[in-house]
Amino acid sequence: MAERICNYLQRYAVSVILICGLLIMQSGCAQKENTIKIGGVGPVTGGAATYGISTRNACRMAVEEINRQGGIEAGGKKYKIDLIFEDDEGRPESAANAYRKLIDQDGVAAIVGTVMSKCSLAGAPIAQEAHVPMISNASTNPQVTLVGDYIFRACFIDPFQGRIMANFAFTSLGKRRAAVLFDNGNDYNKGLAEFFKVRFTELGGEIVAYEAFTDEDKTQDFSAQLTKIKAAGPDILFLPNYYSSVALIAKQARAMGIDVPMIGGDGWDSPQLMVLGKEAVEGNFFSTHFSKDDPSPQVQKFVKSYAEKYQQDPDALAALAYDACLILFEALRTARSLKGEDIRDALKNIRNFAAVSGQITFDAQRNPIKGAVIVKIENGRQVFYQRINP
Repeated sequence: MAERICNYLQRYAVSVILICGLLIMQSGCAQKENTIKIGGVGPVTGGAATYGISTRNACRMAVEEINRQGGIEAGGKKYKIDLIFEDDEGRPESAANAYRKLIDQDGVAAIVGTVMSKCSLAGAPIAQEAHVPMISNASTNPQVTLVGDYIFRACFIDPFQGRIMANFAFTSLGKRRAAVLFDNGNDYNKGLAEFFKVRFTELGGEIVAYEAFTDEDKTQDFSAQLTKIKAAGPDILFLPNYYSSVALIAKQARAMGIDVPMIGGDGWDSPQLMVLGKEAVEGNFFSTHFSKDDPSPQVQKFVKSYAEKYQQDPDALAALAYDACLILFEALRTARSLKGEDIRDALKNIRNFAAVSGQITFDAQRNPIKGAVIVKIENGRQVFYQRINP
């Protein structure tokens, strides 16, 4: 009798497990049917960690906002957005692994990111081959979108940024003898250095020193290059590098008696620049995509929401990531289906989209046509200096 009861309980337990499993599967399927998964990628750790953290923060905020509004209606059906964010550590090989995971394991419909050009150049071919649309929020190297027609970006590109900083140095600051110090192993650094050099020379200026190093994540001593730069007698120093190395270079340059103004690109845009560089970065300028001081209601709404949520002001990386998400949401609403090719086509057709960093229409290479702002560092703060339109 005891054996019969035991067998009955075993069969009952198996039945319960099977039923529970079926219910869980059905629940999972229902969730999948009503959810659009999107990927996010950025360097949450490593030498450019603030870029990835800003990107992740802004993506999460954009997703939470759209889900609070009920999600996205596509093809007559409502979907919630599920964000899966991966850390690429600022390393191309990690970025490639992140893209493969998001596409092969998670099955995302599209990807926002990544940030650094060298990482986007590692991830873009994977997205292109899988026909998964990708919107880099901040990779400014022109080669990124040239990988293929599924690759977009929310930021301006290096030729524009290099040219406006050369114009700014020559025309606005009246400088004629420029020195350049850059990471020769980084596509972003190399691109900006080259475009600045070409434009500054076209204007009639002279590049008196063009010095390079390798791997700004590891290089700590720039004295050899700065010694040559000081000997060349520049009246301005262009540093197309990321904030952590800019802070180091600025400190070492000032300690060596190089007192000329320093300028750079959007790689400077991090609160950590002032924390790390202190007085060595005071009075210097850089180009970027957005200023929190812009009085536009859309900018101020974004700044207020971000500050309330994260207890800090947003930087340009956050604004661009937020824009990239809004652009993607708009494409999901207007796409004929949620297939990659239809989302891609919807992205291509976006016109005059009102983003936080400016009004966006994509050109033939899927780059946004929009302006830039020049920021000055004063009293440890980033202060809006001027806006430059294409």
